[in-house]
Amino acid sequence: LHIQVFVTLTCPYCPPAVQMAHKLALESEYITSDMIESAEFPHLTNKYAVMGVPKVIINEKFGFGGALPESSFR
Repeated sequence: LHIQVFVTLTCPYCPPAVQMAHKLALESEYITSDMIESAEFPHLTNKYAVMGVPKVIINEKFGFGGALPESSFR
């Protein structure tokens, strides 16, 4: 499972989303996570149609906006 979290520097909701993704990655060898600063990687921002942050992409296919509780991933 690969989790990508798109963020901006001014987003107050992004740090908890990134923290959750990294926590899951630390707990399982089958999970990896990346934090992606949207302005620094416009090609990825366009590829995943990031219109707001945080935006979470799972396995480069499924995406959702906003932060979800950790239980959504278990």
